[in-house]
Amino acid sequence: MNLRDDAFDVVVIGGGIVGLASAWQILRRRPDVRLLILEKENRIAAHQSSRNSGVIHSGVYYRPNSLRALNCRRGYRLLLDFCQQYHLPYEICGKLIVATTPEERSALDTLCERGKANGLSGLRILGPEEAREIEPHVQAVAALWVPQTGITDYRLIAQKLAQLIEEAGGIVRTGVRVQRLRLTSEGMRIEADTWQGIARQVVACAGLYSDHVALCSGIQPPVRIVPFRGEYYELKSDRTHLVRNLIYPVPNPNFPFLGVHFTRTITGRVEAGPNAVLAFRREGYRRWDIHLGELAEILAFRGFRRLASRYWRDGWAELQRSLSRKLFVQALQRFVPELQLDDVVPTRSGVRAMACTPDGQLHDDFIFLERPRILHVCNAPSPAATASLSIGETVAERVVRNL
Repeated sequence: MNLRDDAFDVVVIGGGIVGLASAWQILRRRPDVRLLILEKENRIAAHQSSRNSGVIHSGVYYRPNSLRALNCRRGYRLLLDFCQQYHLPYEICGKLIVATTPEERSALDTLCERGKANGLSGLRILGPEEAREIEPHVQAVAALWVPQTGITDYRLIAQKLAQLIEEAGGIVRTGVRVQRLRLTSEGMRIEADTWQGIARQVVACAGLYSDHVALCSGIQPPVRIVPFRGEYYELKSDRTHLVRNLIYPVPNPNFPFLGVHFTRTITGRVEAGPNAVLAFRREGYRRWDIHLGELAEILAFRGFRRLASRYWRDGWAELQRSLSRKLFVQALQRFVPELQLDDVVPTRSGVRAMACTPDGQLHDDFIFLERPRILHVCNAPSPAATASLSIGETVAERVVRNL
C-alpha cells in the first residue's frame, strides 16, 4: 500500500522497540484496526533500541512500585516468553555488582533489599572468595549476585516485532519525519515531510525527540530531553577470559548513571562501558557531532544548567575518561585489576535520552502523557528495552479503551 492522505485507526510515531511493542500489543487486542507506524530513519530501531548494551535487566535498581520497577518485572517475563516463542537468542547469565571499598559495602545491602522488594529471588551478598568463584578475575570487598540478569539482542527483537506487525496487517513505513500534529473534528491530523493523514488515535514513542513531538502536538511536556553519549570499548579476543558474564560497580549515589562496567554480549564479545558525557546533538554518536540549534537549546534550558551545576565534578571526570583511554581503563581496573591498556579497543557508542525537569532533576521514571486522541511516551529510560512489551501492554490498554 502506498502512503497517501488517508485515515488510520492508530498511527504510532517512532519505530524503536517501545513503539513496535506498543503497535504489536494493540494489534493483538484489536486485529481489525488499521495501524501505521511512522519512523523518521530509513530503518527501524536505529537509535537507543539497537545501540544499548543488550542487557535483560532484573529490576534490582528501581524504586519499588515505580513504573520502572513494575514494568521491568512484567516486561522481563514477557520478553523471555517472546524470545522462546520466536527462537530469538537470549541467556540468563546473572551479574555481579561489585563493592571495591568498605564504604561501598553498605550500598550492596540497600540494593539487595530493593531487589527483594521488587520480587527478585536468589540475591546473595558474597565475600571476596565467593565473588571470584563466579568471576575469577574480579577484585571485591564484597559483591551482590543477581542471578536473573541476562543478555539478548534487542535489534533482533525489534525486527521480529516489525515482522509480526506486518503479518498482522499493520504497516511499517520508514523515512517519514512527523512535523506537526493537529486535533481536528475527524481525529488527529498528522503532517509529515512526505505524508499527511488522519488517525483516530496517535501513540508517540519518539525517544530522543519525545519532547519535540509533544510540542508539535501543542503539549508542553514536564521535562526536556538531554542527550548523553555512552562510549564503549571492546576487549580483544585473547582477553575476553577476564570477564565471564556481567560485572557492574556499585552505583555512585551522587551521579545518576551506573558507571562503566563489563558486559558479555550474546555473540560472545565483551564490552566495557558505557560512560556518560553530554552529546552536542540528540543523535551525536561521535565526539564532535554538533548541531548548533540543539546544543543551544540544551544550554538555554535552565534545568540543564542546574543539573550541570550539581554534577559538574562527576561530569568533568566522565569527560576526561571520554578523552583518555588510560583513565577509562583505570576506572575498569578498580574491579578487574588484570585489565591492561592494550587489552581494549574503541568500538561503538549510543546516546541516552535523559528527561530533565526545570529544577535540574533527572526524572527517574517512565512518563505517559495522555490527551484527547494522543498518548505520548515522554520518558522511557533504561530498562525500557527489557520492559518494552509491558509498556506496550499499558499503551495498548489505553488506546483500545479510547478507540
